[in-house]
Amino acid sequence: MTTSVELLDVPVLERYLSQHIAGFQGPMTATKFDGGQSNPTFKLEAASGEYVLRRQPPGKLLPSAHAVDREFRVMQALANTEVPVPRVIHLCEDTSVIGSLFYVMEFCPGVIYWDPALPEHTPEQRQAMYAEMSRVLAALHSVDVKAVGLADYGRAGNYFERQLARWSKQYRASELEPIAAVDELMAWLEQVVPDDDGQVALVHGDYRLDNFMWHPQEAKIIAVLDWELSTLGHPLSDLAYQCMQLRMPANWPGIAGLGGVDREALGIPSEEDYIKQYCEHRGITHIPHWRFYLAFNFFRFAAIAQGVAKRAKEGNASSKRAAQAAQVVEPLAQAALEIINE
Repeated sequence: MTTSVELLDVPVLERYLSQHIAGFQGPMTATKFDGGQSNPTFKLEAASGEYVLRRQPPGKLLPSAHAVDREFRVMQALANTEVPVPRVIHLCEDTSVIGSLFYVMEFCPGVIYWDPALPEHTPEQRQAMYAEMSRVLAALHSVDVKAVGLADYGRAGNYFERQLARWSKQYRASELEPIAAVDELMAWLEQVVPDDDGQVALVHGDYRLDNFMWHPQEAKIIAVLDWELSTLGHPLSDLAYQCMQLRMPANWPGIAGLGGVDREALGIPSEEDYIKQYCEHRGITHIPHWRFYLAFNFFRFAAIAQGVAKRAKEGNASSKRAAQAAQVVEPLAQAALEIINE
């Protein structure tokens, strides 16, 4: 028997999928995945197999946010590359079906980990898993975007300049009250944004542990998930974003970091060693403007958290934990200011 879960009309969806996905057969049930605060994601269990549905949240959305159609396109393009992604099956751009855009992809049977300290594993396993993350990130940044049909996936020009303008605009659109630390951070970033150095790659935009599906028994990523923020941009933004998590405290609400953790004892590389692994994969030796890259990513994460907080206040967030997002906006900005003043 089908049921409706959190505004997902399962009977209507089942009829639609039966007509648009070859071999799809009901009856079908849907279960919303916990975690993730941007695009609600559901596991579909049908007579014909298991699938995953990812949709835009209902209600009024910020411009360019929740781009599930871009997610579908980029995963489709990466299907035959060294970057592991789920097989995408169908994109529905008819918002009358369930109230917003959505797509369906294969269900990848694996494991998602939320704590970057990886308490379930040994030091040797952690070392291997962080090495795998750096390998896959380098593989992503080595993709020939023209060959996979993504040459037009982002705009030309200074990536950081454009991104700073975008996230500043989205932060202001979501602002609930003035935060002095954010204002100070935005002013610094605008003053020191680096000149365009010509590096362009496909970037994920949210490259972190809980966006990977891991093999159940091996230190192997079987699928990189959540491509909503992907674009053509500067590859070192992705690297700095992941290194940001190495610096964030472990006790922030809704966000697990590694700040203050004895990473050497755990087998987790230092920021310097992780950067070195990545550079070896990419064949590069020098990273200028590292403070800017880190501070920018703290700001961008603060802007994302502010957007989640505003949706929570409006009753339009996709996770019950979304209200916690408001608590980390100022600490994120303060952490970036500490980096600036190092």
